[in-house]
Amino acid sequence: MVDHSPPPRPALSTASLLARLTAIGIVVAGVAAAFAYVNGSLDPQRLRPKTLVNALETNNGVHPGFRRNHAKGVCVAGYFESSPEARAYSRAQVFNEAKTPVVGRFALPSGNPYAPDSSVPIRSFAVQFSQANGQQWRTGMNSMPVFPVGTPEAFYQLLKAGAPDPATGKPNPASMPAFFAAHPEAAPFLAWVKTAKPSASYATETYNGINAFYLVSADGERHAVRWTVVPQSQDATGAAPADGADFLEKDLVQRLAAGPLRWQLNMTLANPGDPLDDASKPWTGDHKVLNAGALVLDSSQPQADGDCRDINFDPLILPSGIDASHDPLLAARSAAYASSYLRRAGEVSPLHSAPQESKP
Repeated sequence: MVDHSPPPRPALSTASLLARLTAIGIVVAGVAAAFAYVNGSLDPQRLRPKTLVNALETNNGVHPGFRRNHAKGVCVAGYFESSPEARAYSRAQVFNEAKTPVVGRFALPSGNPYAPDSSVPIRSFAVQFSQANGQQWRTGMNSMPVFPVGTPEAFYQLLKAGAPDPATGKPNPASMPAFFAAHPEAAPFLAWVKTAKPSASYATETYNGINAFYLVSADGERHAVRWTVVPQSQDATGAAPADGADFLEKDLVQRLAAGPLRWQLNMTLANPGDPLDDASKPWTGDHKVLNAGALVLDSSQPQADGDCRDINFDPLILPSGIDASHDPLLAARSAAYASSYLRRAGEVSPLHSAPQESKP
């Protein structure tokens, strides 16, 4: 049997790690900017949505018609094939019908639509499941296993740490390491950062929902879960060389031309004591994992006119049978996506015939 697993990734030097922390921190701070304002303990005058969208534009530049975050991406479509394992845990139709159509979007976590694909190691994957009964399930997932911090207050501090210095136009290189030093809860994220590398393909990544949700059965029983999609084929056949600025979309189109791409949707059931409302904390130890089915992609479209273009991948759009946890980031994400769309609604860029929705 041939071992197709990737070789171990060497750990970064101290100097390289500090540089990586600064770069990753800027990216995550951009995400954080859109999340933080809804928490009532923060000053509503200072953290209005307009203020935070301005901050995103300050960090990434103004790109009319594009999403304010995750601006560079590609639309995909396909279907979800359910398996019997999740049916006893959730009454959601998506787990009880043989197939459910999906529209999705792969993207980079940046507000710059011209960022090189190798600029950050994080990839994102958002999906909309459209049930036959008219209900939808929307989810945004990322290749990192946890988020750096778990509260809107900490997100706001992360945003400030990654903001450009007016004197230089660049972030203070000492600010991001200082932020992480003051936030020990970021240790699991930093452990991932030490070995994370930009992948050469969207198709070979595992994507994590990060936040907790509840599966709700037909009789009302609730089970807390976190979900993950795991690629079912990780060989490099058809992969484009990881050079240039735009290899990810080219690689995806090439792979889909050769056949559908498949991920297994895993639902990890929480154990007693697992944190349900803090996306910065991993669930450790053995857990029961349900194979909920296969997510199959069979086509792609450019984001400028693809089916995903105007979808707001709001994580609180859930069907009956899936409930949100009390994680404060979920409400923050939902409100921020709606707010940021108001600014884009009147914009048209040279590459877009209509405004772009926001996504995680």
